[in-house]
Amino acid sequence: MEKRNLRKERIGVVSSSKMEKSIVVAETKRVKHPMYGKFVLKTKKYVAHDEKNDCNEGDTVRIMETRPMSKSKRWRLVEILERAK
Repeated sequence: MEKRNLRKERIGVVSSSKMEKSIVVAETKRVKHPMYGKFVLKTKKYVAHDEKNDCNEGDTVRIMETRPMSKSKRWRLVEILERAK
């Protein structure tokens, strides 16, 4: 039995769900500026596969790294942590 490698996971907010079976997840983190010491918000966007088209904009979701599914899709939806209000 082969051992499966560890997959990266990210938690972010759905910023777009207009595509068919795809969502854009924005992960925001606070990073300290190397010179000035001020905390800056950095945002990274991931295109993820949403098989059932469950997600709506504003939902907080967990995504996991997976094989390439298209030119930009390398992540898939694991679960919806919190629905948008």
